[in-house]
Amino acid sequence: MKIGELAERTGVSVRSLRYYERQGLLAPLRQDNGYREYSVLAEEQVRTIRFYLDLGLSTEQIAGFLQCVLRNKESFCEEVLPIYQHKLKEIDGQIRLLNQIRVNLRDRISSILQERNQGQEEII
Repeated sequence: MKIGELAERTGVSVRSLRYYERQGLLAPLRQDNGYREYSVLAEEQVRTIRFYLDLGLSTEQIAGFLQCVLRNKESFCEEVLPIYQHKLKEIDGQIRLLNQIRVNLRDRISSILQERNQGQEEII
């Protein structure tokens, strides 16, 4: 199948498919005229790539285990669990940071509102 058909079947842009190829996630055959020719398995491969991207993984991380998960169940791919654990730790850190920022913003808002209220009381 051609790149346009693969894009249509998967809902992924042609540009993204080319990017996946540059990242080593897809490897279409090249016809004599230079056109990409994708196997019927490419559709599943693209959906799998999208799944892992939606989990927040990078294409580099995905490349480290993609072939394994395409051949086996995810649970049999030893490379997957450490990447998931690392990503979860990263997200937990981001959540802690965002919670601290939230507390700081609430404190600032409260402080500003208190100052405004005091200023209005002085006017009266």
